[in-house]
Amino acid sequence: MSIAFELPRALEAHEPPEARGTARDDVALVVSRGRTGRDDAISHHRFGDLPGLLWPGDLLVVNNSGTLPSAVPVTDELSVHFSTAMPDGTWLAELRFGSVAGTVPYRGGAEGDSFLLPGGALLRLVRRFSGRLWHARLSTAVVPYLIRHGRPIRYSYVRRSWPTAAYQTVFATVPGSAEMPSAGRPFSTEVVTRLVSRGVTIAPITLHTGVSSLEDDEEPYPEPFDVPPATARLVGLTRASGGRVIAVGTTVVRALETAALGGTGARPASGWTSHVVTPETGVRIVDGLLTGLHEPRSSHLRMLAAFAAEDLLGRCYAAAAERAYRWHEFGDVHLLLP
Repeated sequence: MSIAFELPRALEAHEPPEARGTARDDVALVVSRGRTGRDDAISHHRFGDLPGLLWPGDLLVVNNSGTLPSAVPVTDELSVHFSTAMPDGTWLAELRFGSVAGTVPYRGGAEGDSFLLPGGALLRLVRRFSGRLWHARLSTAVVPYLIRHGRPIRYSYVRRSWPTAAYQTVFATVPGSAEMPSAGRPFSTEVVTRLVSRGVTIAPITLHTGVSSLEDDEEPYPEPFDVPPATARLVGLTRASGGRVIAVGTTVVRALETAALGGTGARPASGWTSHVVTPETGVRIVDGLLTGLHEPRSSHLRMLAAFAAEDLLGRCYAAAAERAYRWHEFGDVHLLLP
């Protein structure tokens, strides 16, 4: 599924909203409602309006994964992005060619190749995982190494480097993501307090995102996740009492819907998920979704089509572009309600 639109560079968020003189919770919010009439299916708000858009008894499920500074320079023109820790002790890693301001996948490299990294660490390519990703081993513990020598992954539309703190959400308590679970970024302690005061419950899952800038129409690859028993129980209670389960981010949808596979409702689960949510698979236990604005041909758009008709999504994206919403991880957000 693909929404036909072009993304002008003027609509790309080049920096966090704080750098534009506003608070992180002062981004724009477009709301689409799948079951309402055509005239009022789309409305426009600020993110601070979110508590008033949800009902007492609703449940927001958030991703508590923290962002690692996963990019490490190899040479002036080559860098490595650490993506995902694997059960066999290797890490999925991607070699990128170009300057830090704009890179493309590096198609070179062979099994057994080694690269000397800052601080004297040695990275060895073990075997290919996909066209872009390698199983690789580092000569030292990866997470402490990244905290000392890494920097956040950024792409050409982000014009300068930002500290790792700019890539963290208020829910980040479990480090492990290569890229920020960005749907949670606009939340502030003030917004969270107002949500709780209204009677909206918040519960966590963990899904460590890998290198999420999928290219060449790639499918998402397996990622580690955990839906704890308390969260599964709250999902079940919310649905049983008539509340809505709202996922904060596509990662949360993937985790919750994976946990529900093969069952009749929410269940605790952990492990690895290869599940891809599409209109064909549908959604079992997630009623709504808060997410960013996604690029044309993004695999995430297929997930959105499991929540809303393609016509509504197309009109929503057209309205967002007309009102100069900003795209990408530092941009504005979209709330899809039933």
